[in-house]
Amino acid sequence: MSHPINSLGFAKPESETRVVVAMSGGVDSSVVAAKLVREGYDVVGVTLQLYDHGAALAKKGACCAGRDIHDARRVAEEMGFPHYVLDYENRFKESVIEEFADAYLAGATPVPCIRCNEKVKFRDLLETAKDLNADCMATGHYIQRFKGEKAELHQAADHTRDQSYFLFTTKQEQLDYLRFPLGHLKSKDETRALANEFGLAVADKPDSQDICFVPNGSYAAVIEKLRPGAADPGEIVHIDGEVLGNHKGVIHYTIGQRRGLGIGGREPLYVVKLDPDSKQVIVGPKEALALHRFPIAEINWLGDTPFEDTSESWELRVKVRSTRPPKTARIYPTGPNTAEVELDIAEEGVSPGQACVFYAPDSTRILGGGWIQKTA
Repeated sequence: MSHPINSLGFAKPESETRVVVAMSGGVDSSVVAAKLVREGYDVVGVTLQLYDHGAALAKKGACCAGRDIHDARRVAEEMGFPHYVLDYENRFKESVIEEFADAYLAGATPVPCIRCNEKVKFRDLLETAKDLNADCMATGHYIQRFKGEKAELHQAADHTRDQSYFLFTTKQEQLDYLRFPLGHLKSKDETRALANEFGLAVADKPDSQDICFVPNGSYAAVIEKLRPGAADPGEIVHIDGEVLGNHKGVIHYTIGQRRGLGIGGREPLYVVKLDPDSKQVIVGPKEALALHRFPIAEINWLGDTPFEDTSESWELRVKVRSTRPPKTARIYPTGPNTAEVELDIAEEGVSPGQACVFYAPDSTRILGGGWIQKTA
C-alpha cells in the first residue's frame, strides 16, 4: 500500500523526505525552514556567502550578509536542524557581479537578482541540494508552483509580493525540483505571524531593500570600484542633436531619469538613451520614452508547446518592470530563443538589460521571458 502524498508532493512520510532550504537569514526563508520542521520533514538549511564578510557586516538591509548568515544559523539552532554555509564568493563574482558591471558600462539596466537566481541559487545551489540527497529544495520566494501535466510556475497569491519577475529564467527541470511554501499566503503579515508562532528571533527583521552588493542603491559607486576610470565625462545631447551640457559619466544615469540632469531652464527632459561609445546621455520629452516594439533574446520558455515556431505569434501578457502590472502584448518569434515584442499600449522607460517576463493571457501562469536588447 502506497503512502499518501505529503505536502511537498512525495508518496512517503515527511520524516523520510529530505528538503534543503535556501536560507538568506531573512524572515521568509526562516519561516519556510521552521514550517517544514514543524511538519516533520528532514530539513537541511544552506546559506550562501556571496561576498566579503567585512563589507557585509558594514552594510544594513542586504541579503546574504554576515549578519544574515548569523541569523540563519541561529534559526537552525533554535529549530534543531543542520545548517551549512557555502562559500560561493568566486562564483557570484564571476557569474553576477562582473556581468553586472559590463552590462552597466554598455548602457544597459541590468537586473543582477535574476542572474543570481539563474546562475547561482537555482543552478549551483540546487546541484548541492542534490548532492545532499535531498528530495527537493525549498525557498522563501513569493511565487506558486502548481502540478498539472508538469510543474507550472504561477504568480503569488499576494500580487504585491509576487517575485515572478525575478524567477522567469527557472528551467523546467529546476521547477520540477523546487518548492515555494509561501506562495499561497495572502500577505507578508501572515509570514510574520508564522515567525512569531514559531518563536523566531527574526520575526520583526526588516525586509532587504538593496541589491546585496550595491550599498545604498548606488550603482555608480560599485561600477567605479569594479572598473576604475569608467566614469568618463561626456555630453548631454537632446534627441534633436542640440548639446545641452556635460555629464560626469554615463554610469550615473538610467533610462527614464529626470532629476539630477543639471540642464534646467526648458521643458522637462528625461534620459531616453545612453550611448557609452560616444559617451553621450541622450535626453528628450517624456513621450520619447514610450516604446511599442523591442527585441528580446535568451528566451526561457515554460509553455506546453514549442516556442520557436516562427510561423506563429503568441498573444500574452508581459511585464517589463518588476513594479508594473503585466500588459497585453504579441510576441513574434525570430529564432529558437529570440523574438520581437509588440505592446498593445506603449511603455515608458523600456531599457536594454531589463527582463521581459511572459504571463498567460487568462491565468496567473508564468510562461518564461527574455532579456530586452538595444532598441533603435
